[in-house]
Amino acid sequence: MHFSELALDRRLLATVEHLGFTQATEIQQQAIPAAIAGKDLLASSRTGSGKTLAYLLPAMQRMLKTKALSKKDPRVLVMAPTRELAKQVYGQLRLVVANTPYKSELILGGEDFNQQSKALARDPHFVVATPGRLADHLEHGHLYLHGLELLILDEADRMLDLGFDKQLKAIHKAADHRKRQTLMFSATLDHAQVNQFGADLLQTPARIRIDAEAQIHADIHHRFLFSDHLDHKEAQLKALLTRQAFTQLILFTATRADTDRLAALISEWGYSSLALSGELDQSGRNQIMQEFAAGKAQVLITTDVASRGLDIARVSHVINFDLPKHAEEYVHRVGRTGRAGAKGDAFSLVGPKDWVSFKQLEAFLDQELAFEAIPQMEAKFKGFAIKTVKGKGKSVAKEKQAKAKGAARGPQKVKKKFAFKMTDIGDAPMKVKKSPKPLLDETDAPEE
Repeated sequence: MHFSELALDRRLLATVEHLGFTQATEIQQQAIPAAIAGKDLLASSRTGSGKTLAYLLPAMQRMLKTKALSKKDPRVLVMAPTRELAKQVYGQLRLVVANTPYKSELILGGEDFNQQSKALARDPHFVVATPGRLADHLEHGHLYLHGLELLILDEADRMLDLGFDKQLKAIHKAADHRKRQTLMFSATLDHAQVNQFGADLLQTPARIRIDAEAQIHADIHHRFLFSDHLDHKEAQLKALLTRQAFTQLILFTATRADTDRLAALISEWGYSSLALSGELDQSGRNQIMQEFAAGKAQVLITTDVASRGLDIARVSHVINFDLPKHAEEYVHRVGRTGRAGAKGDAFSLVGPKDWVSFKQLEAFLDQELAFEAIPQMEAKFKGFAIKTVKGKGKSVAKEKQAKAKGAARGPQKVKKKFAFKMTDIGDAPMKVKKSPKPLLDETDAPEE
């Protein structure tokens, strides 16, 4: 569907065309008409689906077509869970409001509070903010939301998971009037707290679900490798960096300490790298993100702080050095590649400590995921077997390592073993390949 079919103002259509967009994505096709009609919205869509424009365009349409409820209060407030996502949204907003009289401000935690209060005193029409910092400004009387027309919650599930429910309720209370419209976007609609929160905020909302949130991105080739231990993971990582033709790559780790350690190791291997973690202050994080976005480094090593809100077209590969604890975070991590219709590759190294997370990921995706191996670097670890034991009247599932080296366990009955086959991993259903293509040619395999 072309944007011209969405009843957008001609000035907005000119902006969209100038930005290089012609065809609306599925979330845009469904969300924009509902939002323009003034309906509250509860929507889910996978990362990279174009949801930011799905709410910014209706917001701008409202600015152009309706009279403000207040001369001083913000007309549109966009809330985002992280500073990185808020900055990404603000970047797109500035493109949309360019060459218009409408003002916008970005309010983030970790930045100068007094400067932000001065910015809010300039009466911006749009405010993009993180919930904690905006709630602080509300408490200090630096802005009022009596005249707020449109409240937008981007990744509401993430904000609630991060414990911002108190701040979001305060924001809702400050702008609780019958003329306010609310658009609520979530990675999943199967989230009890999201549905309860939506019931409090939304008035007979339109519900939109685009792409099952547990569905693997069709434009990304997903590959899983067994790993024995840390040294083995590092050897596999080096082989992948050496043999995979990548433009830019994001490497996800479980701990902040590993970001610096692996960045130093990758630099020793001859690749330019940057390390990003949540312990950095905002200016440090901004600098690293800007340098990576400008192409000054080949590899970004990060924790989940960059799993959402980082949109860089040149990222061709994602590697999970450690699997995330929460299965849905995997979808956001790998979504940093395969953006805007481009193809991407995602590798995950699965060792004994990752096994529980891996099984949770399979359950979340409702798929049996397959494993590949780099020739001459095959792992001895092949996962844990599932054993059922009885205790206290209940059947309790326990996992044990399958013949791990040095294990001193007595004989145990195994109820079920998981057999892994090479598959073409994409959107379900998945087709089994009879002759899988190896990650590396036998002739290219690194020497042991």
